[in-house]
Amino acid sequence: MSAAREYGLDEDYEWPRPPEGGWAAEDLDRLPNLPPHTELIDGSLVLVSPQTFFHTRTMRLLEHALLVQVPDDLDVIREVTIKLDKRNRPEPDVLVFRSEADTGPRQTWLEPRDVVLAIEVVSDDSVDRDREVKPRKYATAGVPHYWRVEENDGLPVVYVYERDPATNTYVPTGIYHDQLNVAVPFLIEIDLTDINRRHR
Repeated sequence: MSAAREYGLDEDYEWPRPPEGGWAAEDLDRLPNLPPHTELIDGSLVLVSPQTFFHTRTMRLLEHALLVQVPDDLDVIREVTIKLDKRNRPEPDVLVFRSEADTGPRQTWLEPRDVVLAIEVVSDDSVDRDREVKPRKYATAGVPHYWRVEENDGLPVVYVYERDPATNTYVPTGIYHDQLNVAVPFLIEIDLTDINRRHR
């Protein structure tokens, strides 16, 4: 059985074939029929699996909490890519970015210099990318703050990192269970146990 038939695709379906040297960051906006939230890592397309309730509710919790607390010169958005370089365009789950970088409703990516905080909620298929690959790339590109969020007994645990400009690497600054309280990139307090609460 062909892969196309196995996945319910027409036999004539053409899988995207990368050009020599791999895909470029601009290709994400031009390739037809890519699944939602496709990322580019080292010139290769990365397709993500369907998200769990934990993943989606954690993104909702963080986005809403950050929007309430973010200063006027910053903004919060979910699932927008960062064009790190020609061959890398990952999509963090939640971003805090400089408001002035918003160019309008058709915008699909941000420059790393405009990103203040990148947050990744770890899924079963993203553990290595979120723990090793992406933080290294974000730090090298100059993103000053990175949070990695993992699940423990149904609740988020937030691993907080700050970029050391002398080494271009992230330094861990805290691990937060139940309550997250940080002073940078701005004062943030989040009740992580609120993950399943529906705000009205």
